[in-house]
Amino acid sequence: LFDLTDSHAAFKGGITAYRDFQKAHEDVPLEPGVAFPFIQRLLGLNDIASSGGPLVEVFVLSRNDPVTGLRVMSSLEHHALSITRAIFTEGQSPYPYMEELNMSLFLSGNKADVDAAMALGFPSGLVLGTAAVGTEPSIDRGHGELRVAFDFDGVLADDASEAVNQSEGLPAFQHLESTNKFTPHNPGPLHRFVQALSRIQRTEKAHTAGNADYVPRVRVSIVTARNAPAHARAVNTLREWELIVNDAFFLGGVEKAKVLRVLRPHIFFDDQHGHLDPVQHAVASVLVPYGVMNAAQGTVVEAVPDR
Repeated sequence: LFDLTDSHAAFKGGITAYRDFQKAHEDVPLEPGVAFPFIQRLLGLNDIASSGGPLVEVFVLSRNDPVTGLRVMSSLEHHALSITRAIFTEGQSPYPYMEELNMSLFLSGNKADVDAAMALGFPSGLVLGTAAVGTEPSIDRGHGELRVAFDFDGVLADDASEAVNQSEGLPAFQHLESTNKFTPHNPGPLHRFVQALSRIQRTEKAHTAGNADYVPRVRVSIVTARNAPAHARAVNTLREWELIVNDAFFLGGVEKAKVLRVLRPHIFFDDQHGHLDPVQHAVASVLVPYGVMNAAQGTVVEAVPDR
């Protein structure tokens, strides 16, 4: 959410130096971080919320203690982010509170926390890169539009088919998908989160009924290495799950970065570093450490089925 480069440098000097640094800078707002535009636009959707409550709620989860966390809270106010809830767990991982609080997504730059949360079945992602903040992406179809892009296998769906691709090769994968094109995939680690986005999209469509000038802002894209004939099973799965997807790029080996540099989503989720590394300086990129592609790298592999 925020750029904590200077704070991290102070932390390397020890906890006392860190406390002194945060106290001295308590009134200095933190600068936006890689995921700031995504969070800002996500929260902006609450302007169409009904009296039943907000469409989106965001918690700040932090290893700070409540005192050193004061700077975080004042920074939220400075940037006019409507985040009022925070959990400060001095030195402890904050993700164990996700299930009780019914959270749909955990984002962090702390790899150990993300790996451990994913292993417990929590929808989680490791924020990568140094994507520039403050410059609007090249495609902006409407004020405040929020573009969220996902890989398919190992992110929205599980990685059972990808495991066949890795162990038996592309022909076996294509045959599996062709013969099972009407069999939905099992949900993957971010299934819960994309379901939540689809609920917001439906709310937006309902809102347009009484507001003719309103242009829906949430745009969901799938950017996948699948191509025909494996595309059909992915589309049928999305339809079975009743998800709203606006764009689908079935690239069949074409580098994803070529599409992402044009699409410029506010955040992109993939389970492979190889797809994220070429674009992480231009697009807020999130590694989902799940499945067979991460097993080869020694990362946490399997998550508990969708909770």
